[in-house]
Amino acid sequence: MFVYKQILSFHRTHHQSKNSSPPPEEGSAAAPTAAAASEAQKTDPAKMKIANTESIQEFFKTYGMEVDLATATVDKVKIPKKWDESFSAFNTVVKESGMSLEKYKGKTVEKWLVLCPGRSSGDQKAYGVLLVYKEQPVGAYLLAQPGGEVTGLTTAAQTAAPLTDEEAAAAAAEFGEGGDAAAAAAAP
Repeated sequence: MFVYKQILSFHRTHHQSKNSSPPPEEGSAAAPTAAAASEAQKTDPAKMKIANTESIQEFFKTYGMEVDLATATVDKVKIPKKWDESFSAFNTVVKESGMSLEKYKGKTVEKWLVLCPGRSSGDQKAYGVLLVYKEQPVGAYLLAQPGGEVTGLTTAAQTAAPLTDEEAAAAAAEFGEGGDAAAAAAAP
């Protein structure tokens, strides 16, 4: 796994909040007219149009991840023109999501950060990070905080999310572990 430390704090230009726009109404010119085009976008997240927070939610859903849109923040960051070994290794993690930052060297992109509650537990928070250039996703990964570990979305999707306290208690009770306290905690 790769540790995040200074990789995407690269050349931060400014922080802004971006309001999401409502989805287009059915039948409007902006609404998709072909269901097939919509399905193609869902099967290839790298081709999705990222126009608002709802499209960010849809992006992460393609990897089986739920996100909390109320936590969404966006920064403008600049992809470095020259990469060291560390940034090249970071791009390898990004490539796991079917994208690469190679074509975006020297470009300013939006860096969306959104909490993944189902992958967070206790003090350990997991955030989905989506890098967007001109409404197109160009990079994505899962960021664990406070440690700074980054994981590719494909690997994260194949890894089970941590159990909630209730699920852990129920599992312990099912396997006869944890005594009466676990059984009581698991009881409805």
